[in-house]
Amino acid sequence: MLAGGSLRLHKLRSWMYAVYGALAVVGTMGPWYLLLLLGHCVGLYVVSLFGQPWLCLGVGLASLASFKLDPLISWQSGFVTGTFDLQEVLFHGGCGFTVLRCTSFALESCAHPDRRYSLADLLKYNFYLPFFFFGPIMTFDRFHAQVSQVEPVRPEGELWRIRAQAGLSVVAILAVDVFFHFFYILTIPSDLKFVNRLPDSALAGLAYSNLVYDWVKAAVLFGVVNTVARLDHLDPPQPPKCITALYVFAETHFDRGINDWLCKYVYNYIGGEHSAVIPELGATIATFAITTLWLGPCDVVYLWSCLNCFGLNFELWVQKLAELEPLSQIETSLSEQMSRRVRAVFGAMNFWAIIMYNLVSLNSPEFTDLVAQRLLLSGFPQTTLAILFVTYCGVQLVKERERTLALEEEQKQDKEKLE
Repeated sequence: MLAGGSLRLHKLRSWMYAVYGALAVVGTMGPWYLLLLLGHCVGLYVVSLFGQPWLCLGVGLASLASFKLDPLISWQSGFVTGTFDLQEVLFHGGCGFTVLRCTSFALESCAHPDRRYSLADLLKYNFYLPFFFFGPIMTFDRFHAQVSQVEPVRPEGELWRIRAQAGLSVVAILAVDVFFHFFYILTIPSDLKFVNRLPDSALAGLAYSNLVYDWVKAAVLFGVVNTVARLDHLDPPQPPKCITALYVFAETHFDRGINDWLCKYVYNYIGGEHSAVIPELGATIATFAITTLWLGPCDVVYLWSCLNCFGLNFELWVQKLAELEPLSQIETSLSEQMSRRVRAVFGAMNFWAIIMYNLVSLNSPEFTDLVAQRLLLSGFPQTTLAILFVTYCGVQLVKERERTLALEEEQKQDKEKLE
């Protein structure tokens, strides 16, 4: 009898999540805000019934644009009742993520017409509270498969890992608090006269710290939300890769959920294997165009998108150039160690390109311009070469770590095959 009751409870858990989330939204933002979001959900559900992916994506982007551009944004913000400190943040977060989730539902419905997803499935997906306001976003197919498990079973040691993740999140929260209140890494760059008096090494460290701080904030948010989601038997997107370990643009993102969404529905769909120059150019332009809309169109976002779009394509151009004679023959003649050293040199330069391109939006174009002039022009060659050497050593350590993990994963797979 107890087993039967537990089984029924698991079958209803997706409904419990949705009802609880909807009530929390009503209590926080008011009933009119809930009705506004339900209107967008129903609209995209109706569009999904036509079974046309291009129509679903187009309507989804139009819906997203309505929350980013006037006068529609001003009109829709009037649906929120009351005023409080986080009202604007919760409004934009709830609306933006709702549109992305509804678009994912519509596109998955088009991709799998035999599964006949219902409006109830969309509402249960959208109103899961831990993901509702701040993400991360799970694509509908993943969420639906996980939440529909009749008897979810935790892997061995899962609860211990959840506790460890919760502890790390607490430590990260304290680190963010210390960074924000005592290190002033966000306010110092606004005083360009003071920053200009800093030595080159301190300026480079300040630029690097700005990205680390933003990564830690994202890791905290993902860590807290993911801990709750894992307790609900979900496998949410992981926190972003540490900025220190990034040396290629293809792995650079601060929100893995949105990155997965863009890759599945736009970037990989258009770019295919990402080995051809023209399709890759089209894929990156489309991806960053949608990213610009998501972030909110403005001059800084336009500049950030153009720089990162160029960086992603430039990596492919260099790769294609390296495959041509005589460069490919030269690399073939090199030993494995020497080849890795050469790639680490390019990785070090790429690392600082990633920092500079993202510093534009995380701080200001003026501060980015000052850092670039000091490190590349007035600091050349001593400062430039010294910073590149330190970065080169770091990239070598990261590549060695990646090689070790790949070997361990390969050995693990071989062991499983033998068993």
